[in-house]
Amino acid sequence: MAGVYEVQHPLIDCHLSRLREATTRPEEFRSLVRRVATLLAYEATKDLAVEATRVTTPLTETAGCKLAERIGLVPILRAGLGMVEPVLDLIPSAEVWHLGLYRDEATAEPVEYYSKLPPGRPVDTALVVDPMLATGGSVMAAVETLYAWGVQRIKVLSVLAAQQGIDDFAARFPDVQIFVCRIDPELNANKFIVPGLGDAGDRIFNTPQR
Repeated sequence: MAGVYEVQHPLIDCHLSRLREATTRPEEFRSLVRRVATLLAYEATKDLAVEATRVTTPLTETAGCKLAERIGLVPILRAGLGMVEPVLDLIPSAEVWHLGLYRDEATAEPVEYYSKLPPGRPVDTALVVDPMLATGGSVMAAVETLYAWGVQRIKVLSVLAAQQGIDDFAARFPDVQIFVCRIDPELNANKFIVPGLGDAGDRIFNTPQR
């Protein structure tokens, strides 16, 4: 499917296996999310625009480059926060704009409760980060908000996705690239990805449902 990149890498396979494991503790889970987020961001940023510059080494002057566009990192609260730090490590100049969305348990539809995008001056490229793309509702709502802001290029980074969510998202936003570690085959009756890894937000922040 054009625009959907299921990133193939042996380290992703190994980290994802530990993420899926029910007994993986929150501190390890957070670390694993950071690792796979770094690998996803590496793939997603290969085509960022750069411009030539000159740098002075301890020995001489030589050619270099720097980013030529404003990058916006957009975590979907709250689980997306677990992917912010590793991407900022790669792009320290990125702006971070939070979007708060939660899934209505009765309808499974996204509800926006927080957005502080400033009027005017949208970023050139937005990287939307959310560990799970299940129905795709939250990510689609985020993309709509970013398009309304005026962002011209949007990329989505997720650890896991469901095939249904990928299909629905790609049909609605064929120009938005999706980078994901793995696409699982189905959703259960509660709209959780199967086999999945459970609720990423609860596992990142150690807030299991009692």
